[in-house]
Amino acid sequence: MRRYLRVVVLCLACGFCSLLYAFSQLAVSLEEGAGGGGGKPQAAAASWLGGGGRGAARGAGSAGPAAHPGRSDRCKDFSLCYWNPYWMLPSDVCGMNCFWEAAFRYSVKAQPVERMHLAVVACGERLEETVTMLKSALIFSIKPLQVHIFAEDQLHDSFKGILDNWSFLQTFNYSLYPITFPSENAAEWKKLFKPCASQRLFLPLILKDVDSLLYVDTDILFLRPIDDIWSLLKKFNSTQIAAMAPEHEEPRIGWYNRFARHPYYGKTGVNSGVMLMNMTRMRRKYFKNDMTAVRLRWGDILMPLLKKYKLNITWGDQDLLNIVFFHNPESLFVFPCQWNYRPDHCIYGSNCREAEEEGIFILHGNRGVYHDDKQPAFRAVYEALRNVFKRHYSEREFRLHQIANEAHGIVCARKGCSRRSSKEAAKDQMHNKKSQHPAPLSGVFSRYQVWPLWAQSHQANPMQFCRN
Repeated sequence: MRRYLRVVVLCLACGFCSLLYAFSQLAVSLEEGAGGGGGKPQAAAASWLGGGGRGAARGAGSAGPAAHPGRSDRCKDFSLCYWNPYWMLPSDVCGMNCFWEAAFRYSVKAQPVERMHLAVVACGERLEETVTMLKSALIFSIKPLQVHIFAEDQLHDSFKGILDNWSFLQTFNYSLYPITFPSENAAEWKKLFKPCASQRLFLPLILKDVDSLLYVDTDILFLRPIDDIWSLLKKFNSTQIAAMAPEHEEPRIGWYNRFARHPYYGKTGVNSGVMLMNMTRMRRKYFKNDMTAVRLRWGDILMPLLKKYKLNITWGDQDLLNIVFFHNPESLFVFPCQWNYRPDHCIYGSNCREAEEEGIFILHGNRGVYHDDKQPAFRAVYEALRNVFKRHYSEREFRLHQIANEAHGIVCARKGCSRRSSKEAAKDQMHNKKSQHPAPLSGVFSRYQVWPLWAQSHQANPMQFCRN
Protein backbone atom coordinates (compact mmCIF):
# COMPACT_ATOMS: atom_id res chain seq x y z
CA MET A 1 0.00 0.00 0.00
CA ARG A 2 2.83 2.38 0.85
CA ARG A 3 4.43 1.64 -2.49
CA TYR A 4 1.29 2.69 -4.36
CA LEU A 5 1.05 5.83 -2.24
CA ARG A 6 4.62 6.79 -3.11
CA VAL A 7 3.92 6.27 -6.81
CA VAL A 8 0.86 8.54 -6.62
CA VAL A 9 2.78 11.28 -4.79
CA LEU A 10 5.61 11.03 -7.33
CA CYS A 11 3.16 11.34 -10.23
CA LEU A 12 1.51 14.39 -8.68
CA ALA A 13 4.89 16.05 -8.14
CA CYS A 14 5.91 15.37 -11.74
CA GLY A 15 2.62 16.73 -13.02
CA PHE A 16 2.98 19.91 -10.99
CA CYS A 17 6.53 20.48 -12.26
CA SER A 18 5.38 19.90 -15.83
CA LEU A 19 2.61 22.46 -15.39
CA LEU A 20 5.06 25.08 -14.11
CA TYR A 21 7.40 24.41 -17.03
CA ALA A 22 4.53 24.68 -19.53
CA PHE A 23 3.54 28.10 -18.21
CA SER A 24 7.12 29.32 -18.27
CA GLN A 25 7.40 28.33 -21.93
CA LEU A 26 4.05 29.94 -22.64
CA ALA A 27 5.23 33.21 -21.11
CA VAL A 28 8.45 33.21 -23.13
CA SER A 29 6.67 32.36 -26.39
CA LEU A 30 4.11 35.13 -25.89
CA GLU A 31 6.91 37.61 -25.22
CA GLU A 32 8.70 36.61 -28.42
CA GLY A 33 5.46 36.84 -30.38
CA ALA A 34 4.92 40.37 -29.11
CA GLY A 35 8.29 41.50 -30.42
CA GLY A 36 10.63 40.49 -27.59
CA GLY A 37 11.68 42.40 -24.52
CA GLY A 38 8.40 44.26 -24.11
CA GLY A 39 10.19 47.58 -24.36
CA LYS A 40 8.99 48.77 -27.76
CA PRO A 41 6.15 51.22 -27.75
CA GLN A 42 3.12 50.12 -29.72
CA ALA A 43 0.81 52.43 -31.63
CA ALA A 44 -2.87 52.31 -30.88
CA ALA A 45 -5.10 53.97 -33.43
CA ALA A 46 -7.85 56.34 -32.43
CA SER A 47 -9.76 58.81 -34.46
CA TRP A 48 -10.69 62.44 -34.53
CA LEU A 49 -13.02 64.30 -36.76
CA GLY A 50 -14.22 67.65 -35.53
CA GLY A 51 -17.28 67.56 -37.78
CA GLY A 52 -18.81 64.28 -36.77
CA GLY A 53 -16.29 61.59 -37.56
CA ARG A 54 -13.36 59.73 -36.13
CA GLY A 55 -10.77 61.27 -33.90
CA ALA A 56 -7.09 62.02 -33.60
CA ALA A 57 -4.59 59.22 -33.56
CA ARG A 58 -3.15 58.52 -30.15
CA GLY A 59 0.01 56.66 -29.30
CA ALA A 60 0.10 54.00 -26.63
CA GLY A 61 3.15 52.24 -25.30
CA SER A 62 4.01 49.65 -22.73
CA ALA A 63 6.91 49.79 -20.35
CA GLY A 64 9.46 47.01 -20.56
CA PRO A 65 11.45 45.26 -17.84
CA ALA A 66 14.00 48.06 -17.73
CA ALA A 67 11.29 50.35 -16.41
CA HIS A 68 11.04 48.30 -13.23
CA PRO A 69 14.40 48.32 -11.42
CA GLY A 70 12.97 46.36 -8.48
CA ARG A 71 12.39 43.27 -10.58
CA SER A 72 13.53 40.08 -8.86
CA ASP A 73 16.25 37.80 -10.25
CA ARG A 74 13.78 34.96 -9.87
CA CYS A 75 11.99 36.44 -12.87
CA LYS A 76 14.85 36.05 -15.33
CA ASP A 77 13.07 33.14 -17.00
CA PHE A 78 9.72 34.95 -16.93
CA SER A 79 10.31 37.93 -19.17
CA LEU A 80 6.66 39.00 -19.00
CA CYS A 81 6.92 39.59 -15.29
CA TYR A 82 8.10 42.39 -13.07
CA TRP A 83 8.18 42.95 -9.35
CA ASN A 84 4.88 44.18 -8.00
CA PRO A 85 4.64 45.50 -4.43
CA TYR A 86 0.87 45.67 -4.19
CA TRP A 87 -0.81 43.56 -1.55
CA MET A 88 -3.92 42.76 -3.56
CA LEU A 89 -2.22 40.26 -5.88
CA PRO A 90 -2.72 36.58 -4.95
CA SER A 91 1.00 36.45 -4.19
CA ASP A 92 3.95 38.76 -4.59
CA VAL A 93 6.03 35.79 -5.71
CA CYS A 94 7.17 36.74 -9.17
CA GLY A 95 6.21 33.47 -10.76
CA MET A 96 2.60 33.87 -9.62
CA ASN A 97 2.41 37.36 -11.11
CA CYS A 98 3.75 35.94 -14.37
CA PHE A 99 1.15 33.22 -14.29
CA TRP A 100 -1.71 35.74 -14.16
CA GLU A 101 -0.25 38.01 -16.82
CA ALA A 102 0.64 35.16 -19.17
CA ALA A 103 -2.79 33.62 -18.75
CA PHE A 104 -4.44 36.97 -19.48
CA ARG A 105 -2.38 37.61 -22.61
CA TYR A 106 -2.93 34.08 -23.85
CA SER A 107 -6.70 34.43 -23.46
CA VAL A 108 -6.64 37.74 -25.35
CA LYS A 109 -4.55 36.36 -28.20
CA ALA A 110 -6.37 33.07 -28.49
CA GLN A 111 -9.85 34.47 -29.07
CA PRO A 112 -11.19 37.16 -31.42
CA VAL A 113 -12.25 40.05 -29.21
CA GLU A 114 -15.54 41.87 -29.73
CA ARG A 115 -15.35 45.66 -29.41
CA MET A 116 -17.97 47.26 -27.18
CA HIS A 117 -19.48 50.65 -28.02
CA LEU A 118 -20.32 53.26 -25.38
CA ALA A 119 -22.00 56.62 -26.08
CA VAL A 120 -22.41 59.72 -23.93
CA VAL A 121 -23.71 63.25 -24.54
CA ALA A 122 -21.99 66.14 -22.74
CA CYS A 123 -23.08 69.78 -22.72
CA GLY A 124 -22.50 72.69 -20.39
CA GLU A 125 -20.65 71.87 -17.15
CA ARG A 126 -20.58 68.11 -17.69
CA LEU A 127 -16.91 67.64 -18.65
CA GLU A 128 -15.68 66.38 -15.26
CA GLU A 129 -18.63 64.03 -14.79
CA THR A 130 -18.13 62.55 -18.25
CA VAL A 131 -14.39 61.97 -17.70
CA THR A 132 -15.08 60.33 -14.32
CA MET A 133 -17.67 58.07 -15.93
CA LEU A 134 -15.10 57.02 -18.55
CA LYS A 135 -12.56 56.23 -15.83
CA SER A 136 -15.03 53.92 -14.13
CA ALA A 137 -15.74 52.22 -17.45
CA LEU A 138 -12.07 51.66 -18.26
CA ILE A 139 -10.94 50.42 -14.85
CA PHE A 140 -13.20 47.40 -14.80
CA SER A 141 -13.82 46.55 -18.46
CA ILE A 142 -12.00 43.72 -20.20
CA LYS A 143 -12.90 43.86 -23.90
CA PRO A 144 -11.76 46.77 -26.10
CA LEU A 145 -13.99 49.81 -25.78
CA GLN A 146 -14.96 52.34 -28.45
CA VAL A 147 -16.40 55.51 -26.91
CA HIS A 148 -18.60 57.90 -28.91
CA ILE A 149 -18.67 61.35 -27.27
CA PHE A 150 -21.24 63.88 -28.47
CA ALA A 151 -20.30 67.28 -27.09
CA GLU A 152 -20.66 70.99 -27.71
CA ASP A 153 -17.88 72.40 -29.87
CA GLN A 154 -16.26 74.33 -27.00
CA LEU A 155 -15.72 71.06 -25.07
CA HIS A 156 -13.92 69.18 -27.85
CA ASP A 157 -10.44 70.53 -27.11
CA SER A 158 -10.84 69.78 -23.40
CA PHE A 159 -11.89 66.18 -24.07
CA LYS A 160 -9.04 65.69 -26.51
CA GLY A 161 -6.48 67.13 -24.08
CA ILE A 162 -7.58 64.76 -21.31
CA LEU A 163 -8.20 61.56 -23.27
CA ASP A 164 -5.00 61.79 -25.31
CA ASN A 165 -3.08 61.57 -22.01
CA TRP A 166 -4.51 58.10 -21.45
CA SER A 167 -2.09 56.72 -24.01
CA PHE A 168 -1.33 53.65 -21.89
CA LEU A 169 -4.82 52.28 -22.57
CA GLN A 170 -4.34 50.37 -25.81
CA THR A 171 -7.84 48.88 -25.71
CA PHE A 172 -9.55 52.27 -25.60
CA ASN A 173 -10.46 54.41 -28.62
CA TYR A 174 -12.69 57.44 -28.75
CA SER A 175 -14.51 59.54 -31.32
CA LEU A 176 -15.78 63.08 -30.86
CA TYR A 177 -18.92 64.34 -32.58
CA PRO A 178 -20.75 67.68 -32.62
CA ILE A 179 -24.28 67.94 -31.27
CA THR A 180 -26.52 67.20 -34.26
CA PHE A 181 -30.29 67.51 -34.62
CA PRO A 182 -32.60 67.60 -37.68
CA SER A 183 -32.10 71.04 -39.17
CA GLU A 184 -35.79 72.00 -39.40
CA ASN A 185 -36.36 71.51 -35.63
CA ALA A 186 -32.86 71.72 -34.17
CA ALA A 187 -33.62 74.47 -31.63
CA GLU A 188 -36.70 72.68 -30.33
CA TRP A 189 -34.86 69.37 -29.86
CA LYS A 190 -31.88 71.00 -28.15
CA LYS A 191 -34.05 72.72 -25.52
CA LEU A 192 -36.09 69.60 -24.75
CA PHE A 193 -35.68 68.82 -21.02
CA LYS A 194 -31.92 69.47 -20.48
CA PRO A 195 -29.52 70.89 -23.11
CA CYS A 196 -28.59 68.21 -25.67
CA ALA A 197 -30.25 65.38 -23.70
CA SER A 198 -32.47 64.39 -26.63
CA GLN A 199 -29.36 63.70 -28.75
CA ARG A 200 -29.62 60.07 -27.61
CA LEU A 201 -32.80 59.65 -29.66
CA PHE A 202 -30.86 60.19 -32.89
CA LEU A 203 -27.90 57.88 -32.19
CA PRO A 204 -29.27 55.04 -34.39
CA LEU A 205 -29.51 57.52 -37.28
CA ILE A 206 -26.05 59.05 -36.78
CA LEU A 207 -23.98 55.95 -35.95
CA LYS A 208 -25.20 53.95 -38.93
CA ASP A 209 -22.22 51.58 -38.93
CA VAL A 210 -22.61 50.61 -35.26
CA ASP A 211 -24.66 47.47 -34.61
CA SER A 212 -25.12 47.70 -30.82
CA LEU A 213 -24.50 50.51 -28.35
CA LEU A 214 -24.68 51.28 -24.64
CA TYR A 215 -25.83 54.85 -23.98
CA VAL A 216 -25.31 56.35 -20.50
CA ASP A 217 -25.86 59.75 -18.92
CA THR A 218 -22.81 61.70 -17.76
CA ASP A 219 -23.65 61.04 -14.08
CA ILE A 220 -23.24 57.28 -14.42
CA LEU A 221 -20.49 55.30 -12.63
CA PHE A 222 -19.71 51.68 -13.51
CA LEU A 223 -19.03 49.40 -10.55
CA ARG A 224 -18.74 46.30 -12.75
CA PRO A 225 -17.21 45.69 -16.17
CA ILE A 226 -19.20 47.03 -19.09
CA ASP A 227 -18.76 43.49 -20.43
CA ASP A 228 -21.43 42.33 -17.97
CA ILE A 229 -24.21 44.64 -19.12
CA TRP A 230 -23.05 44.20 -22.73
CA SER A 231 -23.67 40.45 -22.35
CA LEU A 232 -27.38 41.21 -21.81
CA LEU A 233 -27.63 41.73 -25.58
CA LYS A 234 -27.46 37.95 -25.91
CA LYS A 235 -30.58 37.65 -23.75
CA PHE A 236 -32.71 39.71 -26.15
CA ASN A 237 -35.39 37.68 -27.88
CA SER A 238 -36.12 38.16 -31.56
CA THR A 239 -38.43 41.16 -31.01
CA GLN A 240 -36.45 43.15 -28.42
CA ILE A 241 -34.42 46.13 -29.60
CA ALA A 242 -33.46 47.97 -26.39
CA ALA A 243 -33.06 47.48 -22.63
CA MET A 244 -33.70 49.87 -19.71
CA ALA A 245 -34.45 49.70 -15.99
CA PRO A 246 -37.78 50.64 -14.38
CA GLU A 247 -38.17 54.25 -13.26
CA HIS A 248 -39.41 53.04 -9.85
CA GLU A 249 -39.71 49.71 -8.06
CA GLU A 250 -42.43 50.84 -5.66
CA PRO A 251 -45.63 52.14 -7.38
CA ARG A 252 -46.66 54.10 -4.29
CA ILE A 253 -43.75 56.51 -4.84
CA GLY A 254 -43.61 56.26 -8.65
CA TRP A 255 -43.74 59.42 -10.73
CA TYR A 256 -45.27 58.21 -14.00
CA ASN A 257 -48.18 56.31 -12.44
CA ARG A 258 -49.07 59.34 -10.28
CA PHE A 259 -48.37 62.39 -12.45
CA ALA A 260 -47.78 61.50 -16.12
CA ARG A 261 -50.19 62.96 -18.70
CA HIS A 262 -49.07 60.64 -21.48
CA PRO A 263 -48.71 56.87 -22.05
CA TYR A 264 -45.75 55.15 -20.36
CA TYR A 265 -44.25 51.67 -20.26
CA GLY A 266 -45.42 49.13 -17.68
CA LYS A 267 -46.54 50.05 -14.16
CA THR A 268 -44.01 52.77 -13.34
CA GLY A 269 -42.29 53.68 -16.64
CA VAL A 270 -38.62 53.23 -17.52
CA ASN A 271 -35.52 55.34 -16.92
CA SER A 272 -33.32 56.09 -19.93
CA GLY A 273 -30.12 57.01 -18.06
CA VAL A 274 -28.70 53.58 -18.95
CA MET A 275 -29.96 52.32 -22.31
CA LEU A 276 -28.62 49.28 -24.15
CA MET A 277 -29.59 49.22 -27.83
CA ASN A 278 -29.45 46.87 -30.78
CA MET A 279 -29.43 49.73 -33.26
CA THR A 280 -29.57 47.52 -36.33
CA ARG A 281 -32.96 46.28 -35.18
CA MET A 282 -34.04 49.81 -34.24
CA ARG A 283 -33.30 51.06 -37.74
CA ARG A 284 -35.20 48.18 -39.34
CA LYS A 285 -38.28 48.09 -37.12
CA TYR A 286 -41.63 49.66 -37.97
CA PHE A 287 -43.20 50.99 -34.76
CA LYS A 288 -46.86 50.95 -33.77
CA ASN A 289 -48.14 54.35 -32.67
CA ASP A 290 -51.30 56.30 -31.79
CA MET A 291 -50.91 58.91 -34.54
CA THR A 292 -51.58 56.82 -37.63
CA ALA A 293 -52.62 53.31 -38.54
CA VAL A 294 -49.39 52.99 -40.51
CA ARG A 295 -46.32 51.78 -38.64
CA LEU A 296 -43.39 54.20 -38.76
CA ARG A 297 -39.62 53.76 -38.71
CA TRP A 298 -37.47 55.25 -35.96
CA GLY A 299 -36.44 58.28 -38.00
CA ASP A 300 -40.04 59.04 -38.95
CA ILE A 301 -41.75 58.64 -35.59
CA LEU A 302 -39.77 61.06 -33.40
CA MET A 303 -40.98 64.42 -34.71
CA PRO A 304 -44.69 63.50 -34.85
CA LEU A 305 -44.42 62.25 -31.25
CA LEU A 306 -42.87 65.52 -30.11
CA LYS A 307 -45.54 67.60 -31.86
CA LYS A 308 -48.36 65.61 -30.29
CA TYR A 309 -47.06 65.38 -26.74
CA LYS A 310 -44.72 68.36 -26.23
CA LEU A 311 -47.21 70.10 -23.95
CA ASN A 312 -47.71 66.96 -21.85
CA ILE A 313 -44.18 65.68 -21.31
CA THR A 314 -41.95 66.60 -18.36
CA TRP A 315 -38.79 64.53 -18.75
CA GLY A 316 -38.26 65.18 -22.46
CA ASP A 317 -36.71 62.36 -24.46
CA GLN A 318 -37.28 59.83 -21.66
CA ASP A 319 -41.02 60.50 -21.88
CA LEU A 320 -40.93 59.99 -25.65
CA LEU A 321 -39.17 56.64 -25.16
CA ASN A 322 -41.84 55.62 -22.66
CA ILE A 323 -44.55 56.48 -25.20
CA VAL A 324 -42.82 54.46 -27.93
CA PHE A 325 -42.45 51.37 -25.74
CA PHE A 326 -45.98 51.71 -24.36
CA HIS A 327 -47.19 50.98 -27.89
CA ASN A 328 -44.42 48.43 -28.55
CA PRO A 329 -43.89 46.61 -25.21
CA GLU A 330 -42.62 43.48 -26.92
CA SER A 331 -39.57 45.46 -28.11
CA LEU A 332 -38.18 46.29 -24.65
CA PHE A 333 -35.97 44.15 -22.41
CA VAL A 334 -36.21 45.32 -18.77
CA PHE A 335 -33.13 44.75 -16.61
CA PRO A 336 -33.11 45.03 -12.78
CA CYS A 337 -32.65 48.26 -10.83
CA GLN A 338 -29.09 47.34 -9.77
CA TRP A 339 -28.01 48.25 -13.33
CA ASN A 340 -29.34 51.79 -12.82
CA TYR A 341 -29.20 52.48 -9.09
CA ARG A 342 -30.32 56.00 -8.17
CA PRO A 343 -30.98 57.97 -4.98
CA ASP A 344 -34.67 57.29 -5.62
CA HIS A 345 -34.04 53.68 -4.63
CA CYS A 346 -33.29 54.61 -1.04
CA ILE A 347 -34.54 58.13 -0.26
CA TYR A 348 -37.81 56.69 1.01
CA GLY A 349 -36.27 53.47 2.28
CA SER A 350 -34.45 50.79 0.33
CA ASN A 351 -36.61 49.56 -2.55
CA CYS A 352 -34.16 47.84 -4.90
CA ARG A 353 -34.18 44.22 -3.77
CA GLU A 354 -31.65 43.04 -6.37
CA ALA A 355 -29.08 45.56 -5.14
CA GLU A 356 -29.58 44.39 -1.57
CA GLU A 357 -28.98 40.77 -2.57
CA GLU A 358 -26.23 41.11 -5.21
CA GLY A 359 -24.83 44.63 -4.90
CA ILE A 360 -24.96 47.77 -7.03
CA PHE A 361 -23.65 47.31 -10.58
CA ILE A 362 -24.14 50.79 -12.07
CA LEU A 363 -24.53 53.94 -9.98
CA HIS A 364 -26.66 56.80 -11.34
CA GLY A 365 -26.04 60.02 -9.43
CA ASN A 366 -28.98 62.10 -10.60
CA ARG A 367 -30.35 64.91 -8.43
CA GLY A 368 -26.79 66.28 -8.30
CA VAL A 369 -25.81 63.96 -5.42
CA TYR A 370 -22.16 63.77 -6.53
CA HIS A 371 -21.77 67.47 -5.75
CA ASP A 372 -23.61 67.96 -2.46
CA ASP A 373 -23.76 66.28 0.95
CA LYS A 374 -27.26 64.82 0.73
CA GLN A 375 -25.99 61.33 -0.18
CA PRO A 376 -22.38 61.06 1.11
CA ALA A 377 -21.84 57.49 -0.14
CA PHE A 378 -22.68 58.50 -3.71
CA ARG A 379 -20.29 61.42 -3.45
CA ALA A 380 -17.52 59.27 -1.92
CA VAL A 381 -17.61 56.79 -4.81
CA TYR A 382 -17.58 59.65 -7.32
CA GLU A 383 -14.59 61.36 -5.69
CA ALA A 384 -12.64 58.11 -5.43
CA LEU A 385 -13.07 57.47 -9.15
CA ARG A 386 -12.44 61.10 -10.07
CA ASN A 387 -8.96 60.84 -8.52
CA VAL A 388 -7.94 57.81 -10.60
CA PHE A 389 -5.24 58.33 -13.28
CA LYS A 390 -3.55 61.14 -11.35
CA ARG A 391 -0.23 59.64 -12.45
CA HIS A 392 0.86 58.01 -15.70
CA TYR A 393 0.39 54.25 -15.59
CA SER A 394 1.95 51.94 -18.13
CA GLU A 395 -0.20 49.50 -20.08
CA ARG A 396 1.45 46.64 -18.19
CA GLU A 397 0.65 48.15 -14.78
CA PHE A 398 -2.95 48.86 -15.74
CA ARG A 399 -3.46 45.32 -17.05
CA LEU A 400 -1.97 43.82 -13.90
CA HIS A 401 -4.37 45.90 -11.82
CA GLN A 402 -7.25 44.50 -13.87
CA ILE A 403 -5.96 40.95 -13.34
CA ALA A 404 -5.65 41.65 -9.61
CA ASN A 405 -9.28 42.81 -9.59
CA GLU A 406 -10.27 39.55 -11.28
CA ALA A 407 -8.31 37.42 -8.81
CA HIS A 408 -9.59 39.32 -5.80
CA GLY A 409 -13.15 39.06 -7.09
CA ILE A 410 -12.85 35.28 -7.36
CA VAL A 411 -11.53 35.05 -3.81
CA CYS A 412 -14.33 37.30 -2.52
CA ALA A 413 -16.98 35.30 -4.35
CA ARG A 414 -15.74 32.01 -2.88
CA LYS A 415 -14.57 32.92 0.62
CA GLY A 416 -16.12 36.29 1.37
CA CYS A 417 -14.12 39.44 2.10
CA SER A 418 -14.08 41.05 5.50
CA ARG A 419 -14.12 44.83 5.55
CA ARG A 420 -11.00 46.60 6.75
CA SER A 421 -11.11 48.96 9.68
CA SER A 422 -10.18 52.61 9.36
CA LYS A 423 -6.93 51.84 11.22
CA GLU A 424 -6.01 49.16 8.65
CA ALA A 425 -6.91 51.50 5.77
CA ALA A 426 -4.68 54.22 7.23
CA LYS A 427 -1.88 51.67 7.64
CA ASP A 428 -2.14 50.72 3.97
CA GLN A 429 -2.02 54.37 2.95
CA MET A 430 1.11 54.92 5.06
CA HIS A 431 2.75 51.86 3.48
CA ASN A 432 2.04 53.17 -0.01
CA LYS A 433 3.37 56.59 0.98
CA LYS A 434 6.62 55.15 2.33
CA SER A 435 7.18 52.92 -0.68
CA GLN A 436 6.51 55.87 -3.02
CA HIS A 437 3.86 53.87 -4.85
CA PRO A 438 0.26 55.08 -5.29
CA ALA A 439 -2.57 53.12 -3.76
CA PRO A 440 -3.34 50.39 -6.32
CA LEU A 441 -6.63 50.56 -8.15
CA SER A 442 -7.41 47.09 -6.89
CA GLY A 443 -6.79 48.28 -3.35
CA VAL A 444 -9.57 50.83 -3.70
CA PHE A 445 -11.98 48.65 -5.63
CA SER A 446 -12.56 44.92 -5.75
CA ARG A 447 -14.00 43.41 -8.90
CA TYR A 448 -17.44 42.38 -7.79
CA GLN A 449 -18.22 44.57 -4.80
CA VAL A 450 -16.79 48.05 -5.16
CA TRP A 451 -16.32 50.34 -2.18
CA PRO A 452 -13.96 53.28 -1.73
CA LEU A 453 -11.68 53.36 1.30
CA TRP A 454 -14.06 55.89 2.83
CA ALA A 455 -16.93 53.42 2.72
CA GLN A 456 -14.77 50.53 3.96
CA SER A 457 -13.63 52.52 6.97
CA HIS A 458 -17.23 53.33 7.86
CA GLN A 459 -18.38 49.71 7.55
CA ALA A 460 -20.72 50.57 4.67
CA ASN A 461 -22.88 47.93 3.00
CA PRO A 462 -25.56 47.95 0.27
CA MET A 463 -28.38 48.20 2.83
CA GLN A 464 -26.80 51.36 4.25
CA PHE A 465 -25.63 52.92 0.98
CA CYS A 466 -28.02 55.86 1.16
CA ARG A 467 -28.67 58.27 3.96
CA ASN A 468 -32.37 58.44 4.72
